[in-house]
Amino acid sequence: MERTSGAGMPRNSTMSGFGGSEKIKDTRPLHDKSFVQQCIRQLHEFLTEQGFPGPFSSKMLQSPSTKEFVKMFEFIYRQLDPTFEMPNSKVEEEVPAILKALRYPFVLSKSSMYSVGAPHTWPQALGALMWLIDAVKVNWSLHKQELLFSDFSGDSDNIEEGPEYNKLFLDYTAETYSKFMQGNDIFEDEDDSFLTRLKKLYNVDDALLASMEEKYRILSDEVERLEKDNKTDRLMTTRMEKVKLQADLKKLHSYRSSLDSFKAKLESRDSELKDELETNLSLLETLKHERDELQHLLQNQKFTPADVERINREKRELQQTISSLSKSHEDAEQHKWNEEIALAKVKEKAELKLTEYHKLARKLKLIPLSAENACGHDFEIRPFEFGNALMVQQKSQIQIKLRKLISDVEEEISRCSNMKLSLEESCEQVNSNIMDKSNDLKQLREQIRKLDERLDSEMQELAREEQDWAEEMESADNHRKLLEKKVNFGYDEAVQQLKAAQQQYHLVLQETNEERRTVANNLASVFTTAANHLSITEKCLEDLHSRIQRICSKAVEEDKASLQKMQETVKNFMSKANNM
Repeated sequence: MERTSGAGMPRNSTMSGFGGSEKIKDTRPLHDKSFVQQCIRQLHEFLTEQGFPGPFSSKMLQSPSTKEFVKMFEFIYRQLDPTFEMPNSKVEEEVPAILKALRYPFVLSKSSMYSVGAPHTWPQALGALMWLIDAVKVNWSLHKQELLFSDFSGDSDNIEEGPEYNKLFLDYTAETYSKFMQGNDIFEDEDDSFLTRLKKLYNVDDALLASMEEKYRILSDEVERLEKDNKTDRLMTTRMEKVKLQADLKKLHSYRSSLDSFKAKLESRDSELKDELETNLSLLETLKHERDELQHLLQNQKFTPADVERINREKRELQQTISSLSKSHEDAEQHKWNEEIALAKVKEKAELKLTEYHKLARKLKLIPLSAENACGHDFEIRPFEFGNALMVQQKSQIQIKLRKLISDVEEEISRCSNMKLSLEESCEQVNSNIMDKSNDLKQLREQIRKLDERLDSEMQELAREEQDWAEEMESADNHRKLLEKKVNFGYDEAVQQLKAAQQQYHLVLQETNEERRTVANNLASVFTTAANHLSITEKCLEDLHSRIQRICSKAVEEDKASLQKMQETVKNFMSKANNM
């Protein structure tokens, strides 16, 4: 089992000499950035695997707020106690109290809960979360062991209550704790030996376990694959069906709107045709009635030659009138045709001008409505969507807007022309400065040429000096070689002298070591005798001190007695003197 604390570091025991707990130093490198990032990755993996309900990311885990920290703490603690509910008030007191109840070996202060994401408090809070995650994993492993050994024991209620199990568990705990106190974090050998002993104790069949695990793995992979395939297939089919249905719905809406408009047109046309049919029927009835009357009149009337002549004359007049009217009708039709052709040409020209206007407006970024220079106005002309009155109104509005835009553009052009004039003046000034700088540059070039000539002369002089130096170096090299020969000769002599001195040193060293040993032995004997003498002297002095104390006490008592006698004699003498 691996923990987050650094390996190889010795730990202090948390138990004091009288059984109480004392504060210990946290040996985890919580202020190491790499270690903190590793803990953040482990926390992110744990929360992702266990399905953390709230939104979180690696960036949020770099500096979380107090609310986010409390949510993570509550989620992790619920892995130990599913019925746990974090109170809404005094969270800064509840979290340290829970950690203390769980025997968290380090202190997480209440003040750090007010600013969990701060750089100086987040590492300690992160360490507490990692310790809590380790506790959750230990709890899970214990539950797994209970499930592992529950099928192989005859008495499932007494698996961890027998003396054999208690002895094994205490041995395992003692070994791992001793290694943990030495600084180790990995106990794989102890875990393996503990598991083998438990398997022997409860007669666990490894072959059956392996076969069952293999079957479980195969079945879980198959179930996961089937669930994944079903989910992906259903999801994809439902998504495709949703997209198709949305497209069909859009088409149906558009088709319905077109049908509604077509229906409205047909209804209006039907009403017009009905009105026209009614008028035509009424006209037909009147014409039939007139025809019947004329036929009745024709059948009943008797014509005279004058009437026939009059009728023929009227007939000729009517024929002339019909011919003149047909001619005028043809002329009107021709005129109408010519007018329609002229109107089509005018309309074509208007459309060309309109397209040119729209093209120019797009180039000037006036249309569409969201264009850069439109300023929220609609400059697009739609000639055939509205009537003549609305078209004239739209034209007048667009003309007003364009005039305003032209005035704004003219103001901008005047401002830009003024700016251009100022820039030209500044450009002229810059050109004059450039001329001045070019003159200065010519002078500098002349100075550079003079400096180059001076440099060439100095380089020639340096070359001559270098040649002189080379000659001096050659002579110095010859002198050095001569000195090296002399030094080598002296070095050989010095080496021989050194060898002789080393031999003499070894002899002197041996003699010195022997003398040192003898001196040490003598000093040891002297020190022992001195110590004995000191101890004897101390005893004598103590005896003498005791004797002196006894003598002094006796002398004091004798002095007191003699003093008493003298006082009594003085009193007697004084009494005798008084009597005399």
